[in-house]
Order: sequence, then structure tokens, then C-alpha cells
Amino acid sequence: MEYGIFSLFPSLVAIVLAILTRQVMVSLLAGVFIGKLVLRDGALFVSLTDTLDAIVQVFSEGWTTKTILFSFLVGSIVTLIQASGGVEGFVHYLSEKKTVIRNRRGAMFLGYAVGTFLFIESSISSLVAGTVTRPLSDKYQISREKLAFICDSTSAPVCSLFPLNAWGAVLIGLIAAQISSGTITGNPVAILIESVFYNFYSILILCLVLIIILSGRDFGPMKKAETRALIQGKLLADGAKPLLSDQAANMRTKSGVKPNLINMMLPLGSLLLFMIGSLLVTGNGKITEGSGSTSVYWAVVGTILVCAILYLSQRLMTLSEFIDYVYRGAESMIPVASILIFAFAIGNVANELEAGKYMASLVQSSHLTGGLLPLFVFLIAAVTAFSTGSSWATFAIMMPIAIQMAAGVETNLHACIGAVISGGVMGDHCSPISDTTIVSSMAAACDHVDHVKTQIPYALLAGSIAGMLFLLAGFL
Repeated sequence: MEYGIFSLFPSLVAIVLAILTRQVMVSLLAGVFIGKLVLRDGALFVSLTDTLDAIVQVFSEGWTTKTILFSFLVGSIVTLIQASGGVEGFVHYLSEKKTVIRNRRGAMFLGYAVGTFLFIESSISSLVAGTVTRPLSDKYQISREKLAFICDSTSAPVCSLFPLNAWGAVLIGLIAAQISSGTITGNPVAILIESVFYNFYSILILCLVLIIILSGRDFGPMKKAETRALIQGKLLADGAKPLLSDQAANMRTKSGVKPNLINMMLPLGSLLLFMIGSLLVTGNGKITEGSGSTSVYWAVVGTILVCAILYLSQRLMTLSEFIDYVYRGAESMIPVASILIFAFAIGNVANELEAGKYMASLVQSSHLTGGLLPLFVFLIAAVTAFSTGSSWATFAIMMPIAIQMAAGVETNLHACIGAVISGGVMGDHCSPISDTTIVSSMAAACDHVDHVKTQIPYALLAGSIAGMLFLLAGFL
């Protein structure tokens, strides 16, 4: 059954309510309920029971369960690193011992550099960038909205530009499927690499963030947030509800423990190595074919074991205290994990309503010249990702259509593939129901709605320029 425009109602309701009420969890739940109403032709009671069942069904998928467990265990790792003196040791090393970070620009650039170089997985990129930068960001009175923007803008965009991760595996697989069907010819890896140069949005947003950091100039709601933080000393807006409480975000070193840089660097290094190793294992020696959800789950479990060996051997805490910190860290992540559960649920409802296919049908039913196709694919992919909150789902839906249409009208194939990737990343970047956006808000201990509102103007600026470039690429 085709639901047409009604397939977009759940996401639109959730997005509008989140902006109006600032209650993300309630808004997502309302979106799930609206979706079930559409599916059940308005049957109220059945829709209510289906809504409750939709929450449970989230855990029927292994990758979603692993992602939720990952979010809990990352909270444990952050808390352990803070309690061990690792974060304070890092801050002391950079700002006092080495005087590497001496101002606001340096603190922001640190977050940018960490997020850019950790291109293995988008969630790890955001979480690590936020965790290691937040103390220095707070010290130099950088708004939490600005930190969340930096974390978010250097996660998915960077991952989409480098194929040596799970993102690359997904994209290569989608392109390979079209080669196998005879739609196009060539090597999928070579095609993806050439298409990276047409991933205009990801390239532009990374350049834009760097320009803003170096120039110190902001605009729109972000300018107000930065003025508030710098002049009034308020890192958060009045009435803000950060996903990670300040008590959890700013937990200090355990009493009697000296700051120690190694206690942060070794666990974070282990996290990265475990991630790479897990991708190799799950991909049978090929990192691009590894399972992202399994790898992040294995990585956080392995890192907690490293923390246990490191901290207990130094006698920084007893085993009982170590377990207590694990629980406390996981407890701090309950709001984030809850929102992720509802975000996955509304994503499943959108899939049931075939929202992505409806958006894709707009592309197929249009009579476009080859020159306009890359721009139109970019716009539809962006709206699809914004509505569903998932860039990967957008890739899966839009990539076959974009490749088939590019082959049919004989336009720039690589530009069309780049348009799918760019549109998926942009829509995901703007969407309040995106898991990447949610994790970035958590990493910066920022109010989620404030993060979305301050980030969107920058995303629209980069997206507008990207649109013009896709128009140019289509005709050239």
C-alpha cells in the first residue's frame, strides 16, 4: 500500500514538536504514534498498542541493540577516564605544561582536529571530540552549541569522505550491486573514490567550520550563543536541557588521584585500535567490509577491560569503586539511550510507511534533463535523510535510483553518486531525529534543540553552495 505524503507525517510531527516543546523524547514518541495511526487507518487503540510494541521491536535488530549498549558503555568509559585523572591530565598538558592550547581558537581547533582524524566511525568521532575538548571549551567560555556543532560537523562528513570504514563498505556495496545488475560497469572502489570529489557538502562544511574557528566570526543563533557564553559566561541558554547533565559532564578526578595524561590517552588509543581490529575481524581482513555496529560494541567492551587493568594496577580505585563508576557512567547516558531508542522506532515506522520510497518516486516521476539530475538527487536525498534521520537509509534508497537514472540520461555518474552522499549527510546533519545529531548533543553536554537550531544555518549555507556546484557539475 502506498501512503504518499502521509508517509512523511511521523517525522514532520516529531521535528515540529521537538522544536516547539523542546521535549525530544515525547516528540519522537508522538511521531511513532502518528505513524501507527496512518498504518492502522486511524484505529486509536490498536495504534496505541502498536506504538508500545514499536519500542520493544527496536531490540529485535542486533545492530540497534549494540548501538544502544555502546552508548551506555561509552558513558562508563568517559566517567572512568574523568575519575582516573585522565581528562585533567590532558587539559594540564595542553594548556599549562605545553601551552599548546592558550585561547578559544586553540580549544575549538582541538575539537576539529580530533573529529577530523577519527574517521573510523562517526559516533566515536563525536564522542571523543566532545569528551576531550569540553573541559578546555568550558575554560575558554565556548558555548556548548558551538562545541556540538564542531563535533557534529567533523563526524559524518569526514567518515563519508574516507572509504576506509563502515561507511565505505556500505557505499561500495551499493555501487557494486548496480555493477552486478549490468546498470553500469567498472570497479566499485574506483567509482566511489572518484565520486568523493563530488561530495561537495561534506567538503564545504569542513571548510566552513575551519573558517569560522580561525576567523572567530559567527552568524544567526550561533552568534547569540557565543556572545552569551563570552560576555555573560553562560555556556548554556536559560532553560536549556542538556542531554548529558553538567554533573555527569563535569565530574572531576577522584579525590586523592593526581592528573595523569596516560590515563586518558591509553584508553582512547585502545578504543581506536579495538575499532580498527574489530572492523578487520568482522570484515574477514577487509576493513571496508566490517560491521560498524559490532565493531563499536566490541571496542567499548575492550576499552573498559583496558581501563580496569590500567586503573586497578595503579591502585587508583578498588574493584568495587571501578564497578560503581561503570554504573554511574551508564546511568548518565539513560537520556541519550532513551532518545536513541525512540529515534530508531520512528525510523522503523518511516520504513513501514515507505517514506524514502515516496521521496524517491518524486525523482523517478520527474522529467529532468541530465544537467539537472545531480542537483535534484542532492535535494531529494537531503529531504529524505532529514525526514528519516538516517543517511545510511537514504543511501540504500537513493543510490540505485540515482545510478540508474544517471545511466539512462547519460549524465555525470560520479556527480550523481556524490549528490546522494552529500544529500544524505546534509539531511542527517540537520535532522533532530538523527542518531548522529543526538550523540553530538550528548558529547558536548548541550541542549539538543539548541544544537539543531544553531547548526542549521551553517548547514543550509554549505548546502546552498553545494547545490550550485551540483548544478554546475551536471551541465559540465
